[in-house]
Amino acid sequence: MSAPRILAALVTGTVFGFGLTLAGVLDPATIRNFLDFFGAFDPRLGFVFAGALLLSAGGYLVSRRFREPALGGGFAIPAGRPIDAPLVMGAALFGIGWGMVGLCPGPAIAGLALGLPQVFIFTVSMLIGIAAHDLWRARQTTAEAVAPS
Repeated sequence: MSAPRILAALVTGTVFGFGLTLAGVLDPATIRNFLDFFGAFDPRLGFVFAGALLLSAGGYLVSRRFREPALGGGFAIPAGRPIDAPLVMGAALFGIGWGMVGLCPGPAIAGLALGLPQVFIFTVSMLIGIAAHDLWRARQTTAEAVAPS
């Protein structure tokens, strides 16, 4: 990876982390309060979602005018795939875990800077879960390739 791409990733990640901190989403209580419609409802996360949606939509529209990104490589625009059971199950598991714990990957990684033990435990558990999934998926793919037809 080239130095300009590394610098762009560092700046983008820093701005993202600062935005998460400013919005208060490094605090799991903010997430739980957003989901507590009949109690201590806190709408800040809705504004974060709206801002992210607007920024992403704008970036997508701008990307359509270019053949390739300014710093090289290619645009990672998902192909239109049908909504299937693994997608729905993954989204449901993510949402349930996010609502229960109040953290998701971005805020958890940014929250490591705060030095909170619960954020560290969550992040380590998340990384173990990612590794376990990758191992399971690799074994599943290998088994499918070896299976007689």
